[in-house]
Amino acid sequence: MSADTQKKVTECFNPATGEKIGESNLNTVEELISCIRHAKEVQPDWAALPIRERVSIIRNIRTYIVENASRIAEIISRDNGKVRVDALATEVLPAAIAVSYYMKNAKRFLKPEKLSSGSLLMANKRSKIYRKPFGVIGIITPWNYPFGIPFSEVIMALLAGNAVILKTASETQLVGRILEECINSAGLPDGIFHYVNLPGRVAGDAFLENGIDKLFFTGSVAVGKYLMKKASETLTPVVLELGGNDAMIVCKDADLEKAAAGAVWAGFSNAGQSCASVERIYVHESVYDSFLMMLKEKVGALRVGFDDDFNLDMGSMTTQKQVETVQKHIEDAVEKGATIFIQSQYPKDSKGLFLPAIVLTDVNHDMLLMQDETFGPVVGVMKFVDIDEAVQLANDSYLGLSGSIWSRNRRKAIRIAKQINAGAVMINDHLMSHGLAETPWGGFKESGIGRTHGKLGFDEMTEPQVIVNDIMPFAKRNLWWHPFSERLYNGLLGIIYVLYGKGIRNKSSGLWNLLRIVNRYFSK
Repeated sequence: MSADTQKKVTECFNPATGEKIGESNLNTVEELISCIRHAKEVQPDWAALPIRERVSIIRNIRTYIVENASRIAEIISRDNGKVRVDALATEVLPAAIAVSYYMKNAKRFLKPEKLSSGSLLMANKRSKIYRKPFGVIGIITPWNYPFGIPFSEVIMALLAGNAVILKTASETQLVGRILEECINSAGLPDGIFHYVNLPGRVAGDAFLENGIDKLFFTGSVAVGKYLMKKASETLTPVVLELGGNDAMIVCKDADLEKAAAGAVWAGFSNAGQSCASVERIYVHESVYDSFLMMLKEKVGALRVGFDDDFNLDMGSMTTQKQVETVQKHIEDAVEKGATIFIQSQYPKDSKGLFLPAIVLTDVNHDMLLMQDETFGPVVGVMKFVDIDEAVQLANDSYLGLSGSIWSRNRRKAIRIAKQINAGAVMINDHLMSHGLAETPWGGFKESGIGRTHGKLGFDEMTEPQVIVNDIMPFAKRNLWWHPFSERLYNGLLGIIYVLYGKGIRNKSSGLWNLLRIVNRYFSK
């Protein structure tokens, strides 16, 4: 993929074959500014529509997905390099589930929330939280799940009453364009949704300098930190999802066959280019050898190549830069003592960006593989003696996106999961929680800030506004209003004694002083 602003287009290439498959028109910063201005003008009318009308409009998007599911999956496969089953299972199907979930629950998520009174003293004040859309939401998304990641964020933002400016990765512009077509199929009011194609090096600054009301970014830790610092200049709120180096803990009572199969799925789906893919596997010493033998068999059987006939398991990498990062991590690990335990076959003579699926043993936490996000088809396997050691190893990372515990004892597994410093922990599964529309997505530590997906993610699309209503309109003033006096002071002190003091004497004297000022409610 190359983006040349002189040509005014981004050229699109299939990473599995090297062939050019299309072009996408580039936008200028000036065009982005125009989009933001237009969106700000029309967003209030969109937000004023009853939620049922917004849901009715968004329903057309689900219809489009159903009618074009295979075409979308094929475009994802050709533009990103993943196999078509992967594209359908991890992007198109979750999108259909997500739009259905948010349409069904948007009204409930936006419903005003009554707050119970915190004190008898304030019983005449009734509070209610209302959800107000931010205005114009900016969304910047990566190339690894170019349809699935932005889709849910766009749908939530629109249903919540926002306008949306979407910028997808330069590397997967054909997917971005089919997503644009998908959203536009709803028949949204003009200006409520804008798709822009800007180089990544200018997009973040351009969004934050020109009036975006909130920014959602999925990408690297370094860029996320830069954007957060930039956003602080205007106090623009941000939600950041910045990747992971996920740990998988295999207990001695685990179903080893299932755990090995799960490790292959979660480690090598999308050629390992998933922020929540398994990268580190910790196995109890008593089952370490048995687990490795099962893993070896399954990795050796993986079919890697270009998805021409659907009967392939892993496709190509998406970018040459990421290929180089993976190779660097493998070389670093081997130089520091790691062993390549097993690697799959792969098309070595292809023009595509193919790598084998690789399992490394004899790894340790001095290696880049076990420290940083590799983002490729490589996993490292270590043994542990007891659960305390496993938890310590799993938490020994500056990232904390997700993780998994594998055990037949679910109660024990949940107990271990609660000790893992990650935003999502799965029991006897991994990687799939991003596909659960009801489940919030986001991480601890440097894996990001804020959440997307589920009610928590939907809440990120709105600001809470509390409205406090006085249900005693006949009252002339509150107890604590002017003029002040010693009697007022003693009466307010009496409230503390009555409500929270100890002993009948304190409470009685407090009540007497309180009763002496109650008439202030009704006097001018």
